[in-house]
Amino acid sequence: MSTRRTARLSGALALTLALTVTGCGSGDSDDASGSKGATRVIKADNGDITIPVKAERVVATGYAVPALIEAGAPLVGISSWKRGVPMMDAQTKATYDKTPKVAGETAAETNYEAIAKAKPDVIVIGVPAPVLGDIDVNRLKSIAPVVAIGPTVPSAWRELSRRQADAAGVVSGLDASKTAYEAKAAQLATKYKDVLPQLKLAHVGGYGEVAKGNFHREFDKSWGTNVANDIGAKYYGQVKVKGPGSKSVSEYPSIEELPSALKDADAITYTVNPDGSVPAPVKYVLDSDLWKNLPAVKAGKTYPFRYTEAATYKSAMQTLDAIDQSFAPLLKQ
Repeated sequence: MSTRRTARLSGALALTLALTVTGCGSGDSDDASGSKGATRVIKADNGDITIPVKAERVVATGYAVPALIEAGAPLVGISSWKRGVPMMDAQTKATYDKTPKVAGETAAETNYEAIAKAKPDVIVIGVPAPVLGDIDVNRLKSIAPVVAIGPTVPSAWRELSRRQADAAGVVSGLDASKTAYEAKAAQLATKYKDVLPQLKLAHVGGYGEVAKGNFHREFDKSWGTNVANDIGAKYYGQVKVKGPGSKSVSEYPSIEELPSALKDADAITYTVNPDGSVPAPVKYVLDSDLWKNLPAVKAGKTYPFRYTEAATYKSAMQTLDAIDQSFAPLLKQ
């Protein structure tokens, strides 16, 4: 795809065969007991799906790849997930590298023969309902039960990762990292409690399109803001014309609207790449004279955020560290 937005948003969503499911009982299948062949029913975008009580061979792609690797799922096949590699720790990366790849970065790169050869007992697809048409679900159903649950708002990774882990019977594997993340977020919330909640924040995201002359403004619960929300950051305003999913928490005004959109911000955060470099859609904004004349910019209150695409608790720990590093000057002012 030619733009960051398509490559990371459409590409990310368009190809995610992800293990995202919810049990109809306790929601924690780690403790499920029963003889081999026992089943349970979970709710998904494609209906009520019957799957094994505890899966022994799981195919996962897309957003479920890092979540299920981290949770210790019995993976026999995954998709390529290049966008998440910079956020993987050494252990996660090692498992990612050695697990057979049965799909690429787009739906067109789904290798049905490889999935069949992996002999999974559950296949889970994590794409929005409209994108489901790009995948031959019936063909996959002939191999194993297929569960489809598509992404909603960017902050929903918490719920989705738990549902993914439940489907694979490894919720306890997720709980440890969840507990660590929540403890760290609480610690940082305390650290910044006297400065952060009082600020009217705005965020410039990485999915703007230079060719269209627009920028990406993110509000609470969006990609660049949802982890910061967990430590007390509040992003003022709301989407003018709300739509489904991410369109309810972010919008794409023209660059000419930058002064009116962000003039009331006490401080502005913005998305950068994992290595700290500035992506083209954000550089377009930062190079603008309109940006340079914003009150927050003139006051030197701009803060870059790395790892804004974190979609697991372990990767979001890195996001917390990056936000802490970026916001540190606030404690000295």
